[in-house]
Amino acid sequence: MAEYTEEEIRELARKLLEEVDHTKVDQHTFRGEQFDRGLAFIQFPEGLGGLGLSSRKMQTVVDTELRSAGVPYHDLAINPIGIGMGGPVVLTYASEEQKKRLLRPMFTGEEIWCQMFSEPGSGSDVAGLATRAIRDGDEWVVNGQKVWTTLAHVARWGMLVARTDPDQPKHKGLTYFLLDMQSEGVDVRPLYQITGDAEFNEIFLSDVRIPHENVFGDVGGGWAAAVTTLMNERVALGGGVPKQGTGPIADLMHIWEERKGSLDDVSASVMRDRISELWIQAEALRLTNWRAREASKSGNPGPEGSVGKLMSAEMNQKIYELCMDIIGPEALTFEAGYERNRGDGSSWARSSLKYSFLRSRANTIEGGTSEVMRNILGERVLGLPGDVRVDKDINWVDVPRN
Repeated sequence: MAEYTEEEIRELARKLLEEVDHTKVDQHTFRGEQFDRGLAFIQFPEGLGGLGLSSRKMQTVVDTELRSAGVPYHDLAINPIGIGMGGPVVLTYASEEQKKRLLRPMFTGEEIWCQMFSEPGSGSDVAGLATRAIRDGDEWVVNGQKVWTTLAHVARWGMLVARTDPDQPKHKGLTYFLLDMQSEGVDVRPLYQITGDAEFNEIFLSDVRIPHENVFGDVGGGWAAAVTTLMNERVALGGGVPKQGTGPIADLMHIWEERKGSLDDVSASVMRDRISELWIQAEALRLTNWRAREASKSGNPGPEGSVGKLMSAEMNQKIYELCMDIIGPEALTFEAGYERNRGDGSSWARSSLKYSFLRSRANTIEGGTSEVMRNILGERVLGLPGDVRVDKDINWVDVPRN
């Protein structure tokens, strides 16, 4: 397996910047060049966006060079589901032909991806899903409903888990499909959030046909591929290594500097203590994620990725709650007026503190609730006894449901 020094990786990134001026070409062109030079997914094989490195830690070196040069393209703003979750799944389960077809436009943002797991009757219990897929020759016919599907309205590809054998226990009768979202029978409808945005969707699947070649992994082995997706999702959501003092904590520091002079001495002292505590937490999380990236190897992450997701979600909420406390009664009004917005996902940057406060309420739900994260960490990391699961070994079709 090829290895590069940090300086060699830095030189490759600088050569990209010298030869491809990001101010004179569009996003797709620049990121396409980045992919072709192996600087997109640095731990992926050569020819598939990477350099075949044994660890992904050198990706931080590339990202730092690009950010320092003013390159504005951030993976999780361009294609969060695809790059954060889809890439590792494609690398693990897709055919060589599919890898070559899918990974490059995924990274450039030319083809957006979405994840179709949750259903109205099975949110945190993904394995209990009811969407059915029935084999018909070289195709599968899918019927069912999915919900809370981020960016489905602009996605080209969907990572879909459906039940192919109801006469097996719930974890064993699932199959993982790659769905072309332009297929006939796919109906995407918006779900408007408290922010007024509709980045989430509900999807109705009516006799949708998927080629058998678009099965990822084994028929009936969809749970393993789903876990691969979820583990990468948690790392993508909570495992970032930002520059010190950036992100949500920067918003808090900015509003504190702006408003601290208007507070009385007692209030200012209390606020100062709360801010100090959150700053320490933010820095501890950043350094923990940095250490995890330094120690990471090629392949898919384990349950430890739930640590960053759990802590970042709850910390973000505390940060923006404190921002609202600093603002005071003014926090009761929302300037946007709840204007409905059906965005394309490219403008996830925080538009205001009040917007960020409202949006942060979803952080402890999306990508796995905090309760689920604690169960994963307790059972799979700390080795504590698991929850009682009375339906674990019962065939799905025999489990009572409403």
